[in-house]
Amino acid sequence: MARNLLISCVFALTTLVSPGLAEPFKLVMIEQVGCHWCAQWDADIAGAYPKTDEGKAAPLERVMIRDLPMDELQTAARVIYTPTFLLVRDGVELGRIEGYPGEDFFWGLLARMIDENSSEAPQG
Repeated sequence: MARNLLISCVFALTTLVSPGLAEPFKLVMIEQVGCHWCAQWDADIAGAYPKTDEGKAAPLERVMIRDLPMDELQTAARVIYTPTFLLVRDGVELGRIEGYPGEDFFWGLLARMIDENSSEAPQG
């Protein structure tokens, strides 16, 4: 309950940002054709994701690993595994989940990444 309230507050803050300040979070899913765990994530999470507080706080952007826009995305380390989920703001990686740890762990890890980075959200 408190987690949902926190994520809703983060979403409200990030969507009310003025043009000169940081953009909202986004979740970049890096995948590739034939990736079993990408397909499993699709089956478990993809349909519900945009309807959740996490999906509203960090809308999903899917990118094929071979098309990763390195000139537009500043990552903490090279992306090797698929799927890799990057929490991004202003083109800068704030956190990542490498691989798909299953539905229960995915939601918890994502919520923690959003929570840990929400203190950087603009105030006021």
